[in-house]
Amino acid sequence: MSQLNTVWNPMSLPVDDNIPDNDYSFCIDLTQPWFMSKGAMIAYYGQMNFTSLQHGLQGSLLQMVAQQFSAPLYLGDYVVAEGHGKLIIGDRGYNINAFDLDDGNLTIRASNLLAFQPQLSLQQSIVPGFLTLVGSGKFLASSNGPVMFAEPPLRVDPEALVGWADCPSPSHHYDQVWVNSFIAAAGARFGINSGEERQFDFTGSGTVLVQSSEKVRNDMSVIRTIQGQIPGLSVPGLQQINQHINQQLGQQQG
Repeated sequence: MSQLNTVWNPMSLPVDDNIPDNDYSFCIDLTQPWFMSKGAMIAYYGQMNFTSLQHGLQGSLLQMVAQQFSAPLYLGDYVVAEGHGKLIIGDRGYNINAFDLDDGNLTIRASNLLAFQPQLSLQQSIVPGFLTLVGSGKFLASSNGPVMFAEPPLRVDPEALVGWADCPSPSHHYDQVWVNSFIAAAGARFGINSGEERQFDFTGSGTVLVQSSEKVRNDMSVIRTIQGQIPGLSVPGLQQINQHINQQLGQQQG
């Protein structure tokens, strides 16, 4: 019987590793609390509780979240998994990778972060749709295909970018020919662009994580980032955004 057809049990499941021959599921040997993305749990053995970060936090659990989770826009996206046993997580058939930070600093696309140990602290990145993990500990991330590690200087298609570690935040780079083109400029007015026209430009030292496709998960975190900025906008600014949204809707519905 191949590993893909193996009938697993708590004794045969791996400890903090992918299921053998299965890059799409990961088994956590739960002996301490983990922060976990809502919906990531697919099965578990043992006794476990899953507590929303927005409801039911008390005592030491509340203190842990207050100290380690400094990303208020994302409180509704995560739970704390507590208890003992084997916790199996997945993400709709995406590849799952485990990474270890050693007194490090890593920024990752919010929709790709599946789980992390509470020794790591989570912060909102200044780049919309991304989160930053700081400290030492293990975290799990999903990707559409295997992840490649690349060294700057490097330009990356935004849709292929998973994250970056120990290097400055990227800047936007726009292709000069595309910018000067009337047709492309008209497309930009309506938000039409691709990785060949717009890239993230990385400089300095560090590591950039790139998935082997240009497919991004449905990323509601970007919407929440925009919503978080709305209270600080003036009436003219809100009117301008409303006008742009109406133009976008008209183009898509036309």
